[in-house]
Amino acid sequence: MNKNRRQTINTNQNIVIEFTNERIIPAGGLAVVGALLGKCDFIKKINRMDVTPNRSQHQIKNGDILLTYIGMLCMGKPYFEAVHEMDDDKDFYKAALGITRAIPSEETLRQRMDDIGDSLRDSILQENVSLLQANKIQPSALPNGLVPVDIDVTPMDNSKSKKEGVSRTYKGFDGYAPIMAYIGTEGYAINFELREGKQHCQKGTVEFLRETIKLCKKLTDKPLLIRLDSGNDSIDNVSVLMDEGCYFIIKRNLRRESIDGWYEMAKKHCRNVTTPREGKTVYIGSDWKDAHSKQFNQDFTLRAGYEITERTIDKYGQFLLEADVEVDTWWTNLGDPDKEIIALYHAHGECEQYHSEIKTDMDMERLPSGKFNTNALILELGLIAYNILRMIGQGTIGGRAPRQKREVKRRRIRTVIGNLIMMASHVKMHARQLIIGLGRSNVWRHVFMDFCQGHVVVNE
Repeated sequence: MNKNRRQTINTNQNIVIEFTNERIIPAGGLAVVGALLGKCDFIKKINRMDVTPNRSQHQIKNGDILLTYIGMLCMGKPYFEAVHEMDDDKDFYKAALGITRAIPSEETLRQRMDDIGDSLRDSILQENVSLLQANKIQPSALPNGLVPVDIDVTPMDNSKSKKEGVSRTYKGFDGYAPIMAYIGTEGYAINFELREGKQHCQKGTVEFLRETIKLCKKLTDKPLLIRLDSGNDSIDNVSVLMDEGCYFIIKRNLRRESIDGWYEMAKKHCRNVTTPREGKTVYIGSDWKDAHSKQFNQDFTLRAGYEITERTIDKYGQFLLEADVEVDTWWTNLGDPDKEIIALYHAHGECEQYHSEIKTDMDMERLPSGKFNTNALILELGLIAYNILRMIGQGTIGGRAPRQKREVKRRRIRTVIGNLIMMASHVKMHARQLIIGLGRSNVWRHVFMDFCQGHVVVNE
């Protein structure tokens, strides 16, 4: 054998490395990605759309472009050059992802993504809902029967780049500031919108809210609980939510309100006063405040829940010369007790984990294109890929999964990619069927097979 194809490593037991002609695929889990996508008509509808009318008919269809890129996102590789990882066995990737014509080259992929741009946004959002419906996904509700919808802006660090739309974010670095919406306790993505870094988080949020609520109502008939941070403390948002019949908890921005005024009011009227430790007193209650929406010219009288903390001794036992008073308040139209309102809002913080999984686990923080509309398309395709990975993660909890230190309620995207998508598989053709072999050394093989039998049509 050629020396370049065989090498011996000297250890306490000799290990021989050699190249073979066997088809061993490093991402066998993409077959499930293609099967989940195949349950809806997303690709068929996209192929019918001519997004580049000024050009001649493309040999590679829009569907093949988007399927290739979704496959790359599901491997956590959003950069255009990552398409070369499919070069050595294109037949498998075409079969796994349902690609009809061909896998595009890096140059074709980049050019066609630029051509498509943000023109398919509405279609992608609608087909994202269809994808969840086709796979019988029902977002789970909270114990009070409401389905949570968490909406938040998360800056993406794209420093030291000259990409279109990159500008100073409120976090103090240059990048984008997309707004993202998740539904259910599992955190399925329902709406993503790319924004310039300098854009204020409230700008365009009224329209985003209407769009998101419309999508959510297609997915569930249960009442929605919208949770927003203080950056979106706008009575215009409240007006939209009231008009749509949604429940909400919105962190209030005190702006010019007096902290001392809230503190004095709580000392006089609050009945729920606790002392968790010496030198710390917590006041929890509700007040009623009048508010006016300029955009919709509407007046409201809203419940303003509050949690006021007075500290005269810090957590290290140091006495303070002046009491430290911290005031947190929320707008809400729920009738739940004040403590439950606070707990429900604190649960909103879990969406930071979802942001982290998208930016870190899927490696999407530094978007790969220099064009804003192309990056907007990439983020929208990330919505599809994220939900596919989330569905696989939720569908593989329990059963014959490897032992965990604690009970797992939500499998992290990094775990799904590492153990179920990037799953080494032996591939062969037999009787016109593509057979994926999982070795006995892979402890996730039973979980993978159980998911396929429960969610993917398997021909015996």
